[in-house]
Amino acid sequence: MNAKNQDKVRAAKARAEALSPEMRSAIAKKAASARWSGPPPKLKATHTGNIEIGDSVIPCAVLEDGTRVLTQQGLSRAIGRSGNPRGSSIWTLEEFVGAKNILPYVVNELGDTEFNPLEFRGAHGSRYVGFDANLLIVLVEAYLAARQDGVIYKNQSHIAQKCEILARGLSRVGLAGLIDEATGYQYDRAKDALTRILEAFIAKELQPWVRTFPNEFYQELFRLRGLDYPNDSVKRPQYFGLLTNDIVYRRLAPGVLKELKDLTPKDGKGRRKHRFFQKLTQNTGYPKLRERLGSIVTMMKLSNTYHDFLQKLDQIHPRYGDTISLDLDYEVENDNGRGI
Repeated sequence: MNAKNQDKVRAAKARAEALSPEMRSAIAKKAASARWSGPPPKLKATHTGNIEIGDSVIPCAVLEDGTRVLTQQGLSRAIGRSGNPRGSSIWTLEEFVGAKNILPYVVNELGDTEFNPLEFRGAHGSRYVGFDANLLIVLVEAYLAARQDGVIYKNQSHIAQKCEILARGLSRVGLAGLIDEATGYQYDRAKDALTRILEAFIAKELQPWVRTFPNEFYQELFRLRGLDYPNDSVKRPQYFGLLTNDIVYRRLAPGVLKELKDLTPKDGKGRRKHRFFQKLTQNTGYPKLRERLGSIVTMMKLSNTYHDFLQKLDQIHPRYGDTISLDLDYEVENDNGRGI
């Protein structure tokens, strides 16, 4: 900082020190009023709620970009501090910490975590100031480290005690999980995760047909079902379609079988117009299918009965979904040897 700027800083400090407490309070209120009457924050909370740890109730939110935040006031009260040192304004790091003896510990605990206060809009347009939820953990660890080093002041002992309760609670269940449950974000998060999976596995365009299911797959399936393999025919029992759906596609990735059924219409005779694997992506879905078939055929060969095979399969490649219902739309397998 050059000499001219240093003079400005000293002059500003002198003017501030000359103000009475009442005047400083009035200026702060005016600044807060101007801030909160300005343009609405760009960030918006898509989910809001409260998490409870011990006797602490902490308002939280998930923003549009998936950032999980705790409100400024809620974070303060969670550790037993009262009020906001500057009304509605946004805290500096020093105000966030609230005590000079704790500040070095917070700085040490921050690591790669950024101190970045966030203004955001609630569900009904209300304005809030919040922090990345990980900063609560930083603050908790800082107070506990300071207490261990014996530098906690007497009037901070209740804060350290609160932090210990929070640390125990957070050690049992992740903070992100608590926020997701409190705000309902867990359900949309699951939907979003499923969408990403389906985008990776399911192709937008129909892929050309190539032989995908090896003859060994059907030879072993006939054997395990106690049937003779027809070397001179490509016909297979109709229910083999159901078995293949259960053995392969239901275990490939969450939601893939349902999506494949939705994207693969039937003709007037109830037969699928193309094979399921023709709707799998070339970079993820199809290679995963080929890899899985190799594993399944190996387990078939190591099994004496179909029940024995299913037990192995359930251990290695469990179904996605707790239960399996027998579909009534049996697949017709007379398809010139193409398989599903």
